[in-house]
Amino acid sequence: MVKVESFDAPDGTRLGFIDEGPREGPLPVLCLPGLTRNHADFAAVAERLSPSRRVIRLDSRGRGVSDHADPATYDLPTETADAVALLDHLGIEKAVFVGTSRGGMITMLAAVTAPGRIAAAVLNDIGPEIDQAGLDRIKGYVGKAPAARTLDELAVALEADGRAGAPTLTRADWTRIAEAVAEETPDGVAFKYDLRLGEAMAAQNAALEARLAEGGAAPDLWPLFQALAQVPVLVLRGANSDILSAETAAKMAAVSPNVTLVTVPDRAHVPLLDEPECVEAIDALLAKAG
Repeated sequence: MVKVESFDAPDGTRLGFIDEGPREGPLPVLCLPGLTRNHADFAAVAERLSPSRRVIRLDSRGRGVSDHADPATYDLPTETADAVALLDHLGIEKAVFVGTSRGGMITMLAAVTAPGRIAAAVLNDIGPEIDQAGLDRIKGYVGKAPAARTLDELAVALEADGRAGAPTLTRADWTRIAEAVAEETPDGVAFKYDLRLGEAMAAQNAALEARLAEGGAAPDLWPLFQALAQVPVLVLRGANSDILSAETAAKMAAVSPNVTLVTVPDRAHVPLLDEPECVEAIDALLAKAG
């Protein structure tokens, strides 16, 4: 059983994190999960690395073991400030950021707002351009309670939805994923995130649509990615991803000689980071970072 610790974010929201491994030695690793996910997604990473390297796994506000907050604060600037505040709380000057999906977007934004804190970065199936098909899929499920009555039922449903993109995952894999994202309660199965995240996303999408309708431009995220150009960057892409296209990934790899692109076969959005391709690539990045 891992030990959950917590600290107060700048606005007072209590955020939970897991901190494992030696305090001295190589650079620590800061793991940042996806939109509706939590620290459990990095369990295999922590188990593998923490015997020799400090591994910190943060749950963003409203997710996992962190407190729910005002949905208006479920945004990238606030969550990025939270991640940097955790480093401040722990007295860590620099870390290797490992960001899955939204965690990778937080990493890219931190490269602009706190550039000296990132020693190297892993961007897991995310980039400065996001495919519309993937965005539409995410909009379709965020903020909705699970229909399953048990975790076993949820695992079956997740497998049915994800089998085409990740055909080599076993039922045991889907069960672990179900256990990571949800829990059984007296009222049935509940996701481990604040369902009001759906409200926050809807409000942000509405604001963007209004901006575009008035002739404004969509946000350009390429400068955020390019801000990482001075440090080693590993871009992991699921071969069947509907979020990070092969074209965008190739363009990311061309930005800087410090960028390494690895495509993970038989994975959609997202690779689980325990695949041999991921393990080898992450180890190589850590060797560069120190």
